[in-house]
Amino acid sequence: MIANTSTQERLMQVILAPQVSEKATMVADKYQQVVLRVVGSATKPEVKAAVEMLFKVEVAGVQMANVKGKQKRSGKMQGRRKDWKKAYVSLKPGQELNFMAGE
Repeated sequence: MIANTSTQERLMQVILAPQVSEKATMVADKYQQVVLRVVGSATKPEVKAAVEMLFKVEVAGVQMANVKGKQKRSGKMQGRRKDWKKAYVSLKPGQELNFMAGE
């Protein structure tokens, strides 16, 4: 499927981590989707190819969301966390994503 090694290296860097939260758990149970934190420059086709390559599953679709960083302050100093991107990955029926198994 993917012939170029530089493309494979790019796909290995697209997915940063699974997003673990109450909302992500609810989405997983209700809509059979997995929420992942991805690189800010990632595209839907890249995320789909990366998930299929890394986890050996079939992806039905991908939705992306840009998350704005929160405003934080410590005393008089005010700052802001970095913006980041997350992907909602829908798996085809019968597919399951296992983060523990590095298959």
